[in-house]
Amino acid sequence: MRTVAFFDVDGTLVPGISSAVHLAGYLGHAEAVFEAEAAWDAGLVEARYVEELDARGWAGTSETQIRKWLGELPLVDGIAEVVAWCVEHDVVPALATLAWHPVGVYLCETFGFVEACGPALEVRDGVYTGIALTSYDQYAKRDFALRFAKERGFSLDQCAAVGDSLSDLPLFEDVGLAIAFNATARARALADVDLTGRDLRAVLPSLESWLGADSLRDLRR
Repeated sequence: MRTVAFFDVDGTLVPGISSAVHLAGYLGHAEAVFEAEAAWDAGLVEARYVEELDARGWAGTSETQIRKWLGELPLVDGIAEVVAWCVEHDVVPALATLAWHPVGVYLCETFGFVEACGPALEVRDGVYTGIALTSYDQYAKRDFALRFAKERGFSLDQCAAVGDSLSDLPLFEDVGLAIAFNATARARALADVDLTGRDLRAVLPSLESWLGADSLRDLRR
């Protein structure tokens, strides 16, 4: 194992809309979730407000149904190939995300990411109750990545991260290689590499170059 690469979900693997808005489209409250997420991005509300609002819309929906809708989740191209590249190069691929935990689980099972963080929802007898069990603020990705990396013998400055927005900034500040992918201006300003496109394989040359350096620490900003 040479390092860990952390990938964001919403805005990075899922282009255009968030996974929450995608699912809320089936659940019937997409506009409310979209507006709440925009308010959070603008610093007008706390993450908990968004999570509780969205979670209420899940009440009465089965895990099986959510899984079916996740099969229609819009995704960038090249995810499977990037995960395969990571495995071939002894890089551990993980998801550092604020997306609901069922979204992360689906992506791990579909593409082979090792683990995902994300807020949890209460489930009883296979049906969501509408209660958000945990909350994730803008530092949650970094805190998850720090724990995940430490368990595998790495510090964050020996790891890479791919992301696009506000919640990626704390992680971008601490990793050895920060790749902005279809990112906001603030994320691009903190990143070592700025990329756009609809194919995740665009990140591979940067990861290859970084791993090819004499020392991971040499590539820190």
